[in-house]
Amino acid sequence: MTQKPEELLRMARRSFELRQEMTFLFESNERNFVYWYERRNKGVFLAATPIDVSQILRERLFEQFDTAILTSATLTVGGRFEFIRQRLGLDHTKERALPQEFNFAEQALLYLPRAMPDVRNPAFSSKAADEIVQLLELSKGRAFCLFTSYSQMNDLFERVRTRVEFPLLLQGTAPRSALLERFKNIPGAVLFATASFWQGVDVPGEQLSLVIVDRLPFAVPSDPIVAARVRALQEDGRNPFAEYQVPEAVLSLKQGFGRLIRTKTDQGVLALLDTRIQRMPYGKIFLESLPRYRTTHELADVARFLGASGGSKRLGAHSASPF
Repeated sequence: MTQKPEELLRMARRSFELRQEMTFLFESNERNFVYWYERRNKGVFLAATPIDVSQILRERLFEQFDTAILTSATLTVGGRFEFIRQRLGLDHTKERALPQEFNFAEQALLYLPRAMPDVRNPAFSSKAADEIVQLLELSKGRAFCLFTSYSQMNDLFERVRTRVEFPLLLQGTAPRSALLERFKNIPGAVLFATASFWQGVDVPGEQLSLVIVDRLPFAVPSDPIVAARVRALQEDGRNPFAEYQVPEAVLSLKQGFGRLIRTKTDQGVLALLDTRIQRMPYGKIFLESLPRYRTTHELADVARFLGASGGSKRLGAHSASPF
């Protein structure tokens, strides 16, 4: 053909790009990447993911500009920026943690039940279901129940659904946007969800008055990206649990809890059913990283707080035990 149609040229360019990508996926020896595949329904998805993004960001972003400004509500771990600086390759930075916009001590109550089995104990799911049912009764639904795995989400959903009368929504039964719209419009709705609802979800007002997190959101160790980053840190003589896994989980928990207080008038309860935050040495890092919530171990305090936040502003009328 003397005159090649534009769409034919586009196909040729795309074919060349695909060949380059496939060559990289199957033949590259680039040590900074982990190569993996994932089965989804009848498809197989190939991926190459950088283990360390710091050098890439230095070359392609930060060195290209005189100034870059990064802002987020979840940049610090224990009030410090070291983790995010290392992950993003930031060598010379001016950093500042600004005062919280919200009055978390008045607007939110953090509930940490004492009498929970360890999350690895077979009895955990049964006791977690009991706690969720009691909390939902106190909040009259209006809750997000956030889980770290689909299996745990489905298990707790089945254990809870016959014990409460609130409309229950389950991730996976409808598109994410449709579930969120239903939650906003159905009085007393309760959403059971996993990772994709831990961030980027905005439900201001009384419709969301309770966020329950089943366990500290540590990444799955067998995930190929997590495993590769852990191995790289170990080979470098560093402690991957303290330097990577704990800080990542801290940021995830902050994002999950961040679903609750969206405006200066929002009020509600945050519940974490994982007692490791109280028992394990690293639990202190999580608590230091969270806003200064009032904290309690008693359901009676939760009931009083939710009763007060239902209309009255007398949130100081009860005494939640400090942690």
